[in-house]
This record gives sequence, C-alpha cells and structure tokens, in this order.
Amino acid sequence: MPQSTSPSGSTPAEAEAFLAAHPEIEAIDIVLHDSNGIGRGKIIRRHELMSFFNSGRHLPISILGLDICGEDVHETGLIWDQGDGDLRAWPIPGTLVPLHNTNPPRAEVLMSLYDLAGQPMTSDPRHALQRQVDAMAAEGLYPSAAFELEFFLLSNERGPDGRVQPARDVLDGRASHKTEVYSVDHLHGMLPLFSDIYKGAEVAGIKAETMISEYAPGQYELTLHYRTDVMQAADDLMRLKRIVRAQARAHGVTACFMAKPNEDYAGSGMHLHVSMMDQAGTNVFVEKVEGAYNDTILHALGGLRATMGESMLVFAPHANSWRRFASQSYAPVSPTWGVNNRSVALRIPAGDLRARRIEHRPAGVDANPYLVAATVLAGIRHGLANKIDPGPETTGNGYEAGQDAPAIPVDWRSAIDAAKASAFLKMALGADMHRTFTAIKAAEYARVMRTVSEVDYDLYLHTV
Repeated sequence: MPQSTSPSGSTPAEAEAFLAAHPEIEAIDIVLHDSNGIGRGKIIRRHELMSFFNSGRHLPISILGLDICGEDVHETGLIWDQGDGDLRAWPIPGTLVPLHNTNPPRAEVLMSLYDLAGQPMTSDPRHALQRQVDAMAAEGLYPSAAFELEFFLLSNERGPDGRVQPARDVLDGRASHKTEVYSVDHLHGMLPLFSDIYKGAEVAGIKAETMISEYAPGQYELTLHYRTDVMQAADDLMRLKRIVRAQARAHGVTACFMAKPNEDYAGSGMHLHVSMMDQAGTNVFVEKVEGAYNDTILHALGGLRATMGESMLVFAPHANSWRRFASQSYAPVSPTWGVNNRSVALRIPAGDLRARRIEHRPAGVDANPYLVAATVLAGIRHGLANKIDPGPETTGNGYEAGQDAPAIPVDWRSAIDAAKASAFLKMALGADMHRTFTAIKAAEYARVMRTVSEVDYDLYLHTV
C-alpha cells in the first residue's frame, strides 16, 4: 500500500505555517543528496508545496545511482535491475527555509527517499547516517558534532597558464597571490560576499561562526556551531556549501570545493569534530584528571585508527581527493593520533576539558558529510565494542611518524579495492549503500582512466 503519512515525520502544518509567514516565496528547491553529495531534485512552484508535504513526491530510483556527471551507473543495481521504478521522496522536518538573495524569492527544503510503503531507501546517504545514530542510541550513546568548511574563492577566468587563479577582492578588485594565512586585512576585501554568506546561513538557521584566511591564496575556512544532533551537523555542512556557492556566484566569483585545486598549495579539508554523550547528557570522552585520557576516548581512537584504511574511499572519494595527501600539507598521511597536533589524522584538540572531543582530519571538503559521519560513528562503535588500543600518541611531526600504524591505501584505485572488500565499511554504510557507493566510484575511476589529459601530452607526446 502507498504511504500516506510522511515516514520522515514531516507534517503539512509546517508548510502551511511557512507559506503564511513568507508570502513573497514563489518557488522552492526540493533537494536530495546522492552518494557524491550532489544535490538532486526539482524546483517546484509555491502552489505545489502543500502537495509535497501531504503526499511526498515521486522520484525514479535511479536518482541515487548516478555518477559525478549525472549518468547512470548500472552496476549499482538501481537502474534497469529495478525497472527504474518510482520511489517517494518526503520532506525532512525543520529544513524548509527561505534562500537569501534570490530573485524571484525562493526557498529550499531537504528530502529523503523511501519506498512506496514508507520504508527507508537504503542507498540514500541520510539513511546510512541515521542507521549509525540509531545503533549508538541503542547503546546509550548520543553523538554531538560539527564540521569545518574549507574552500577556495577563484576567479571565473583562468590565468595565462590555463590554471585557476584566486578571485580578486569583491570590494575593490585587488588581487593577491600570497598565502595570507590568518590575515584579517585580507578578509576585508571579501566582506560583502562574507556578509551575504553569513546572512544566508542565518536565514537557513545555520550558526556559521569564525571566518579565517587559510593556508593558500584564495583559501578560506568557516567553522560551524556544534550540534547535539550529528544529522543536523551534516545538514548544516551541505546547506552551507550551497549558500557559499550561490553567494559567490552573485558576487562574480567561483566557490571551489575541490580537495586540491592547486598543486602548489594545501588542499581543503572537512574536519569533523565529534564527542559522545550518555543518556544523562554527560560527555563520556571527558577524563577525570586532565590529560589522563579515559578508556572511552582511547578505544574510540583505536577503532577509528583500525578502520581508517578500508574507509579512505569515503574520506577521499574522487581522483582529485588523492592529490591532497602530500607530506607537510596539513592533510594526514597515516592513521596517527595526537593531542593539539595538526600533523596527525586523529587529533584531541586543546581547550576546555568539558568540550573533550576527537577531531577527525582525513576527509576532504569534496566528501559526502553523511557518509563521513556514518563511517566515523561506526569506527568509534567498533573501537568501543572491541576495546581497541590506539597505540602510543604521536608527538612532534606526525608526517615523520606512523610507520607502525595500520596501512592505508596509497592511491584512489587501492582505496576503491579496499572499500569493496571491507566488511566493516559494508556494516558502516549498510549493504545497499556500500554497493551503490563503491560501484559509482569504480565507474568514476574508469571514466578518469580512459580520459587522455593534458598532462599525458605534456609528458609523453614528444618523448616516447
């Protein structure tokens, strides 16, 4: 029987209240995120919103079986194996918000996919994360989290050498090709754009916080407020990327979320900060004596360290992702852990003891935050269940340490093979999401490898 009550928990009352409060809204983006983190869906008119909240919206099952270019990947089993039949998307409660700086005025609502009987469609990344959240709740644990968002602002035009180049300041048109790390004055030239980003986040209910100039020309970082709901933290990250991209476009520049757009400088990460509460709301990572770390956080680190290798495809899902892992580039190159040390993969940050948390650093900004969070939570659960010792803390230069750490893949192809063979990753993502994700990555790998690039001509045309 078709589902008539929203399995996501959304209600028509939310849409009614929104339409009453926002008579100016003419259209609504309805957005579903696929395994690559790409927002797919439709733009509906104002008068269609109530129908969406009352009855959901039919979408083909193949929408979650698309590659990075939006083409079908038959190996996912989501295309003709299923007859490309319709499933039903339902709105996510609390995600219906206006979009800032749109003309005519539009809104946005996130959605998730279910079968016609109302059961979760298990190749939907949101459902993969929810599985791990539910599994932790059954164990009496409740994760809190926040992501960091690093990105580049680039000129819409390439440089004379054909490479991307940093955007000129939107305020006065000045260009800087210096690193400018932590420069406050450098931020001033982008203030009109940053103001629109902050306003867009505020309208969407996202608490975007500190902005800094990062460790490359044109690179910036936005921090997000800690969420007691890890799903909301992932939603924040996905929505903020859309906001940054849209506001950058409005100011005549390009927001770039590639992990490594420039080989001469550091890439962009998507660090995940995670802590764990018990049923009483107590952070179970907090040690009784500061610096004497308890077994809970150590076992969590042990699980993340033990599973990092077979999970690297989630954290570095694209060909470009692997260009970010270079020594002394502020991207981790082995599954090390340490305290107040940015050269390790798993960091316990300095600060207030009550805010004790793990900063998971391997993921690039091009990764899917739902899958990253699901895999990190599963790694923590694995470490807690098996009481895994993380080994000695790395001190000093983590790029010179880690020889005794569990092996991680050295390239994209090895990561795909490791992910396909991983029983842990199949548990972390669920069998269907695991099959879908690895099939899409294998198809993307094949596309890249059969493409003859400019570097091929540069290296080989006149030499071999």
